[in-house]
Amino acid sequence: MKYVLLPILALLSLHASANDADVASKVLAKYDDGPSVRELNWLNQNFMDSQRKTVNTLIATHYGKRLRGNILDIPVLQRLVTEDVIPKDDTAQLQALGVALGDILVHETADLEWVVYEDDLGSTQAVCIKDSVNCLFPITMLSRRMEVGLKPDVNRVYSKAVDSVKPFLPKTPYTIAP
Repeated sequence: MKYVLLPILALLSLHASANDADVASKVLAKYDDGPSVRELNWLNQNFMDSQRKTVNTLIATHYGKRLRGNILDIPVLQRLVTEDVIPKDDTAQLQALGVALGDILVHETADLEWVVYEDDLGSTQAVCIKDSVNCLFPITMLSRRMEVGLKPDVNRVYSKAVDSVKPFLPKTPYTIAP
């Protein structure tokens, strides 16, 4: 990252003031520390609520059910996947399934929460272990597979996600080692 931005900084210094070079240096410094997480803001929450409404509408229309936000949603999400209810080129609706999957992860796994994850590639909503940058990105866990024509096993994706964060979850005095 530094090597890409250094020529840009050199060009900026030819046509810009010292203040502009300072701003560019601060941008570089921001990513030297690695990724960061922050709480969801109003816009993030509204976006995710609209995604949940999208999935709820699909489920109500096709199956006469509603999301519950827990592990009992996995079979109905699987039906949406298996029955090709969402076209593979409808990224927004495919990612809405990921919001529902993330809600299940947060509900079923202690110490996980929705946050905004920021790194040098940008920011996105993620499910992270509280007070850490150990994160899952459920919004794209299903959509990326479905966009290429796969029909992922939602329960398997969920189980693999949980297994991947287990080693990083806080240990309690009564935690049983795997």
